[in-house]
Amino acid sequence: MKKLSFILAALLSVTAFSANADVETAQILANKYAVIAKNINPASTGLSAEDGKNFFNRELTIKGKQVACASCHTANPADNGKHIITSKPIRPLAPAANEKRFTSVDTVEKNFTKHCNDIIGRDCTAQEKGNFIAYLLTVK
Repeated sequence: MKKLSFILAALLSVTAFSANADVETAQILANKYAVIAKNINPASTGLSAEDGKNFFNRELTIKGKQVACASCHTANPADNGKHIITSKPIRPLAPAANEKRFTSVDTVEKNFTKHCNDIIGRDCTAQEKGNFIAYLLTVK
């Protein structure tokens, strides 16, 4: 586990993100997750936008309620969303629709940790994170 943390820190720290992210910087981050996933599981065949889409739309029962990423972010990640409990507006997830997505590795990691734990009850794997971003990159 220590090796994994070191690899993740090393790979993510070498990526400098500009003040305004775009599709290119999201792709760089997805590629980093793909490398990490391959280091963890040599049988990994790379990222899958289709798996990322399935992950985004997968509904799980949390406290008796069906929830998914799409519950707050809408079925189209290029649209504005709304938090299902607080009704707080949420800017689009897709980097093509929101230039501020993926501007900070720390923020991306913080959001993955928070939201993955809220929705699936654990932190997402590097493969899941990479697939998720690969899917978001297909959304225009």
